[in-house]
Amino acid sequence: RKFILDYFFEERQNLNFVQYYCAVDTLMTWIFVIHRGIPGKKCGTIIVKAEELSNCRESVMMQFCGNKLDKKDFFGKSDPFLVFYRSNEDGTTIKVEVYDWDRDGGHDFIGEFSTSYRELSRGQSQFNVYEVINPKKKGKKKKYLNSGTVSKHFSCYMLFFFLVYDFVFVDFYTFSFIWFPGNPAQPTSLHYMNPYQLNAYAMALKAVGEIIQDYDSDKMFPALGFGAKLPPDGRISHEFALNGNPQNPYCNGIDGVMEAYYQSLKSVTLYGPTNFSPVINHVARYAASIKDGSQYFILLIITDGVISDMAQTKESIVNAACLPMSIIIVGVGPAEFDAMIELDGDEVRISSRGRNAERDIVQFVPFRDYIDRTGNHILSMARLAKDVLAEIPDQFLSYMKTRGIKPSPTPPPYTPPGHPLQTQI
Repeated sequence: RKFILDYFFEERQNLNFVQYYCAVDTLMTWIFVIHRGIPGKKCGTIIVKAEELSNCRESVMMQFCGNKLDKKDFFGKSDPFLVFYRSNEDGTTIKVEVYDWDRDGGHDFIGEFSTSYRELSRGQSQFNVYEVINPKKKGKKKKYLNSGTVSKHFSCYMLFFFLVYDFVFVDFYTFSFIWFPGNPAQPTSLHYMNPYQLNAYAMALKAVGEIIQDYDSDKMFPALGFGAKLPPDGRISHEFALNGNPQNPYCNGIDGVMEAYYQSLKSVTLYGPTNFSPVINHVARYAASIKDGSQYFILLIITDGVISDMAQTKESIVNAACLPMSIIIVGVGPAEFDAMIELDGDEVRISSRGRNAERDIVQFVPFRDYIDRTGNHILSMARLAKDVLAEIPDQFLSYMKTRGIKPSPTPPPYTPPGHPLQTQI
């Protein structure tokens, strides 16, 4: 049995399988008993096969001809019509039933046959002639051969002008940059490591990261910070590896990013200003090397401050708009984020030096707008992830469509260049 479910890129959609037993009591009242299984005991197996409906991008027109079909009316020949039982997306068996049409709606069953999308897509040949079998007649009459034949005479295929990209097959190479203000040892800091709950930065990172990590083939994320003095010499950096390894800033999954973030708070000294252009240029350098659509880059920036290099940031975004990348900015804390809203570009396309961005690649949201008033952090994180990721599919498709890039087989995992990060101040 097939269940049609809407798929949302920006949400985590959990499935719950429950077994129902139906019983009847003495009063003929239907009772449904929910069986949730016994811990530690195997209660059966559920096999789930998921398919993408949008893979069906072809429209097919066909002509069929019936030959020597069983007569169901006393006078004249049968008036046949076909009923097709929809095939699975993988092209497996299609069942076709043949009926004799009656004006009163009591159509008479003549027989049935099976085919497949692959067979129907072939040109006219002996493979397109099908014996119509009536199972009841076949079981009763030993000399029964068939109830006639149906043959395909003509096919015309039309491809809808709609490109579908399977995100599972695109390596989303995701960068995470975290702005480091305030003393994390103080409860007033947004970086404060409360032993009982996540801080605002961690909640934002976990909320977005846990959704988007499922679209990355190897789940290795380069995680970097900006706005800090690094040991041992106290130099200021706007591009430092959270795990302390500039040659390999990759973390294993979002949990690895979270661990690196917490460790970095113990070793670096938080420092301003808030410069965005270095981190955008950092990702743009990687994205500029990919021109075949095999990778799409997402830059996640979590910050609480205003931008110190607004003009340079605008120029960096305009330059990046022609590259396979998107930018997500999550603002945490009570600050005003007017500059971030300007970068978002939903109302007015961002421009720099008289040049407009080719497309909108920035999505900004202030985390405070999504905090649940009852203190439910799980709900807050779900709301944030849903809104902050909502524009990614359209941004991704707009890049691919404008460049005529069509879906291709699964690319190999992305291998980053082996050079260390270059700090830009």
